[in-house]
Amino acid sequence: MLELFRNPKNLGKMENPTVSATAGNPSCGDMIVFYLRIGDDEAIEDASFESYGCVANIAISSILTEMVKGVNLRDAWSISWKSVIEAVGGLPKVKFHCGILAVGALKRAIRTYYRIKDNSPNWLPEEPTFEEKQALEEEELAKILSERMKEGDTNELGSM
Repeated sequence: MLELFRNPKNLGKMENPTVSATAGNPSCGDMIVFYLRIGDDEAIEDASFESYGCVANIAISSILTEMVKGVNLRDAWSISWKSVIEAVGGLPKVKFHCGILAVGALKRAIRTYYRIKDNSPNWLPEEPTFEEKQALEEEELAKILSERMKEGDTNELGSM
């Protein structure tokens, strides 16, 4: 995992992505932007990410971009956060959220692709997945924290 942190693969903003999606956990500071370039055959031609976070966040995002390159969207959708954690050799339980965030960003990017096309395949669930919900909930938390910081109320974040 340290090697993926020191020399992450596919790190950086992609020029002209087909879609992108963001996921984050403001409580620990981890944020991911996931970029995908998708071909006419619905295979992922390229993937990259921007990460603002810990070693695990960067390593997980790096390995996930490698896992999805050349893969069709249906197969990419089926990648679980547990399989990504296994691919980096495991993580402590306190870092599982890094896998959930990365896979959540990937799934949100795939869902965005089909929303733009205005055509959802039958394998794409209508309701957001666990990983997508986590990303959405964390975005909502970011909005709440941002609003509270503007108001100058940073005393009791636990009372939300």
